[in-house]
Amino acid sequence: MRTLRLIFALALLTPVFTLSAQESSAAEEDNTLVGQFQQLEKKSGNYRANGIRYEVIRLSDLNRIKASIFDSVTTASKSIKDLTATITSNKAEIEDLNAKLQETSNNLKTVTNEKDSMSFFGAQVSKGTYKLILWGIIISLTLFLLLFIYKFRNSNVLTNQAKESLADLENEFEDHRRRALEREQKISRQLQDELNKNKK
Repeated sequence: MRTLRLIFALALLTPVFTLSAQESSAAEEDNTLVGQFQQLEKKSGNYRANGIRYEVIRLSDLNRIKASIFDSVTTASKSIKDLTATITSNKAEIEDLNAKLQETSNNLKTVTNEKDSMSFFGAQVSKGTYKLILWGIIISLTLFLLLFIYKFRNSNVLTNQAKESLADLENEFEDHRRRALEREQKISRQLQDELNKNKK
């Protein structure tokens, strides 16, 4: 009964461990697990006892199939371990490459920002902002220069007008002084004449 259970369990496990099922000629021996089970079924005998059918299998054939199954399981386990190690190694390599890619992306972003920006009084500003500030300063200085020239010319005109007015005023003053001096001299002569008349 125990052997029957073992055969039943092996029959259930057969599809899991089948690598490939190829048809072979009668002369060639099929070494796959399915082929080995088929040969075991062919070699096995059966009998009936108490109305129950029993299969008889040689223990050497059963041990040979069991060894094949264990070899397949060991090979599959080794393959799984190798594949797991490869997957783990690939994951570590992928993570390392992703970290390097992120670092490269950050460096590229930094270089791009440095390329697209300029230092202005110690602060990084974009080239567009830098040009805007620069042109703003140039336009402000130009307007200041034009205002200075306008004020200078205006002041120069006012100064020239003041000089002309002063010159006119000095001329008028000089005329007034001369007339006053002439009047004074005239009055002095008249006074002197009057004094001279009174003395006589």
